Amino acid sequence: MTIPRVAPLAIVLIVTAAACSSDSEPAETAGTAPPPTQATTATTTATTVAPTTSSEPLPTATTSAVTTTTLPGEPFDLFVPQDGEVLSVVAVAHDDVLNIREGPGVGFDIVGTLAPTADDVVGTGLGRRLDNSIWWQVMAFGTTGWVNSSFVSRTGQVVDLTFEAVDSLGAIPTATTMEELGLITAESLASVDPASDIVMSVAPTVGDLGEVTFDIVGFGDDSVSGYRLHIFADVTDDGFSLSSVEATVLCTRGVSPDGLCA
Repeated sequence: MTIPRVAPLAIVLIVTAAACSSDSEPAETAGTAPPPTQATTATTTATTVAPTTSSEPLPTATTSAVTTTTLPGEPFDLFVPQDGEVLSVVAVAHDDVLNIREGPGVGFDIVGTLAPTADDVVGTGLGRRLDNSIWWQVMAFGTTGWVNSSFVSRTGQVVDLTFEAVDSLGAIPTATTMEELGLITAESLASVDPASDIVMSVAPTVGDLGEVTFDIVGFGDDSVSGYRLHIFADVTDDGFSLSSVEATVLCTRGVSPDGLCA
């Protein structure tokens, strides 16, 4: 597989819940969004959604001969997962959750939450584009709702990127903490243009080996969008020394039966 062009330290670091804000957009979506439109879907009852602090259009409800509920933005199908396609949560900090909302946008009520490494999220084939974000409808744990597409991804094969990390750094990295070592390793594999977002999705643990998981996303590639890095380290007198890097490839468009990004 081809590893996207990388260089250390030109990175946007996100390791706290506040930076992720559950389902807010971490970076501007590529391209220029067209003026939003509204789509209507017939329902049998009127619904009213209380306003919240959001700059996005809020849903409204009108009642006539047939009651309709409006959705903000416009239908959007580029890279939208097919009905039944399985996704994983990505780029959500280890101490945060991803919100599932009643509709596409942070102005809608939260109907469920997903853990930072949840991997049993199922797409429905529906997507909508708002001014500054793209939302996908999903099903998870019996709940159907909408999530910001920046925080879910198709996952492909697992590859060993130990050599790539060491080669980029020029030596086997060491650090006094696993979090520091994980960040150094993630920076060595992240993209520079566009600058990747880096998130610690699983907090460090230490046993015979040290372990930590970092997500790097936002490669700007229409095939490989990033990696989930499971980083292992040997315990030393001074801290930790990198042992290996197992990377789950995050795929933009789709995944082949053998785990390759389409």
